[in-house]
Amino acid sequence: MDKARFLPAGDRALVVEFGREISPETNRLVRNLYLALREAGIPGVGELVPSYRSLLVYYDPLATGIRDLERTLRELTAGLGDREWPAPRTTVLPVCYEPEYGPDLDFVAACNGLSREEVVTVHTRTAYLIYMLGFSPGFPYLHMSGRISAPRLANPRKCIPAGSVGIAGSQTGVYPVDSPGGWRIIGRTPVRLYDPDRVPPILLSAGDYVRFVPVGKEEYLAIAARATAGGTAG
Repeated sequence: MDKARFLPAGDRALVVEFGREISPETNRLVRNLYLALREAGIPGVGELVPSYRSLLVYYDPLATGIRDLERTLRELTAGLGDREWPAPRTTVLPVCYEPEYGPDLDFVAACNGLSREEVVTVHTRTAYLIYMLGFSPGFPYLHMSGRISAPRLANPRKCIPAGSVGIAGSQTGVYPVDSPGGWRIIGRTPVRLYDPDRVPPILLSAGDYVRFVPVGKEEYLAIAARATAGGTAG
């Protein structure tokens, strides 16, 4: 692997950066270090924030110094590529790509010289690695084919409904809760990615996979009704 870089982030955090490209191999190193740190129980280490290619490590400067922490992290990064993880889980998310749920699907199609149907075909033909969660509770960041990439909105919407499936550049993701956002919305899933009354409340996990399956409006509404009634969606 490329040599990890250690970058101070203020006086209470340290960034460990693996490479400069988005790839499953690089992200695996990030997740491996995240798990190793959780298991190590290093005094002074607090919140850990994984991303596509780096891990942000918060620490208490009264409990550990940045040089000591960097030395420990360098030791932990040795052999990370050999770490074994549980078999990944694939979560299937039904998505309705009808115009009322995907107001930007025509725009994405026009950007790439494709039809609406071709965009849906490309978007649903693969299982996506969940590189990280962020932005809002349980929002999955997924890297996708450049064939259906599209720029963010110039002016973000004030409220995007929960379950909306969006595209931003070569990323795709799902809004777990109603929130502002600037991604191009191409569909919506009735599955609840975040439910505070569920254990665990967040449906997806980094390192697992998501596959989108197209459904019509009637099936979407039926799944949504079951979810509202307390049934299992998806």
